[in-house]
Amino acid sequence: MKRDSTTALAALATVVPTLAQPTATDKPNVVIIVADDLGWGDVSAYGNTTIHTPNIDRLAHEGVCLSDGHATSATSTPSRYALFTGMYPWKNENAKILPGDAPLLISPTQFTMPKMFQQAGYATAAIGKWHLGMGIGKIDWNRHIAPGAREIGFDYSCIIAATVDRVPTVYVENGDVVGRDPADPIYVDYDTPFPGEPTALTNPEMVRMQWSHGHQNTVVNGIPRIGYMKGGERARWKDDEMAQYFLDRACQFIDSVTTPSGTRAAEPFFLYYGLHEPHVPRTPDPRFVGATALGPRGDVVVEADWCVGQLMKKLEAKGLLDNTLVIFSSDNGPVLDDGYVDGSRDSRPLHDPNGSLRGGKYSLFDAGTRVPFFVYWRGHTRHVDSPVLVSQHDLLASLARLIGQTVPEGLDSKEMLATFLGKKMKSRGDMVVEASGRLAYRSGRYALVPPYSGPATNETGNELGVVADWALYDLQADPTQHTDLASRKPALLRKLKRAFLQQAGTYYDPDHEQETLE
Repeated sequence: MKRDSTTALAALATVVPTLAQPTATDKPNVVIIVADDLGWGDVSAYGNTTIHTPNIDRLAHEGVCLSDGHATSATSTPSRYALFTGMYPWKNENAKILPGDAPLLISPTQFTMPKMFQQAGYATAAIGKWHLGMGIGKIDWNRHIAPGAREIGFDYSCIIAATVDRVPTVYVENGDVVGRDPADPIYVDYDTPFPGEPTALTNPEMVRMQWSHGHQNTVVNGIPRIGYMKGGERARWKDDEMAQYFLDRACQFIDSVTTPSGTRAAEPFFLYYGLHEPHVPRTPDPRFVGATALGPRGDVVVEADWCVGQLMKKLEAKGLLDNTLVIFSSDNGPVLDDGYVDGSRDSRPLHDPNGSLRGGKYSLFDAGTRVPFFVYWRGHTRHVDSPVLVSQHDLLASLARLIGQTVPEGLDSKEMLATFLGKKMKSRGDMVVEASGRLAYRSGRYALVPPYSGPATNETGNELGVVADWALYDLQADPTQHTDLASRKPALLRKLKRAFLQQAGTYYDPDHEQETLE
């Protein structure tokens, strides 16, 4: 893989019409914030009036508000894989929803975004939701775990292995479980329960948050999880403290790379901050309980927004906002009932997390991958509403341009820095999107949903993209995707089918079975 060690930086203040190259000392810090299951309609910047997200909205109102910004995938692991590698996740057969004991999905030999920043002289950190696996097989949680975040480019990491509803319910800092106790070893199994250890089925009296589907195994903090866990009592997290815990770690990292006066230290920093909300189980800190009329899901969205605000205050207090590019997005579309009975379904008449778009998490329809997407850099971006098609996996090539690095040939990431900074209205043109192993196609204003065999399912309240024949939608005229134009525009249908099949190749399998839901 070809790498360029040049320290040139693409400056933004003088972008007319090209990007200038100032000195290495001007390299901006970069913060990428990725929410978990936050819908396009969940943030008030897009017009939602039932949940107020003023801190996230600030990024949109003072920066570039991308209204057609996408994750590559409608589930977590694949979209995060694409973000860090610049590759379509469907090209990696293992890039699917991972259990908590899965091996590291990204090879330590791969080119990655954090490695690129390290190469450019940045301090790098991953804090929060991970869900990309760790180790090489069956993990011994009582020893140092490697490979992990460090091996793919993060100097510091404090993460959770998978999702909040999966075991093990522990924090992993720099490859070691926080608070592990040799006298109380941790054991994890996703197939077989541990004899004598209670589960939601054997001891329902322990359950304080009822499960609706798929979450009936080990109970931690009164919440039944996916998978079985034994031991590690002292290391187990407290769910309603997680948002504050990760926020504190993010702020501590920023402190560690800056001087007490706020002057940037010798090296700039790259921070990936993975919010765990509003993924299930939704357990807001008591300060946020009742913050909305929508129950726990609405309350944790407000808490996540508060976390964004606190991080921005930290950057401002350290005098870093003028030299820090902040990108906010979500890993995939929203879901209401994702395994727990928490009243989210009942809130649908009051609030539509899709923002009227069709689909949602797990779906090939637009709300599966269209997500909140904002780019903010004080003094360098101005408010721009950008309607063009962009994707998260294009951030790698675009940020490479920003910090004067090159990327290896063969990546799917496209360099679109001027678009992300609001300097141009240039679309990526087209992209293949993925949902639970199934593929669909976006080309400009059109969405093409291929047919797949098997029954349509509705386990999460979302459509899953199962259709009887090729479907074609004009998202400009029909953003809710309820008018199929396939029979009316046969020539366009043929053209888009050819383009899709040329890109997807043998990865498109009409008989692909729906993968296990997250």
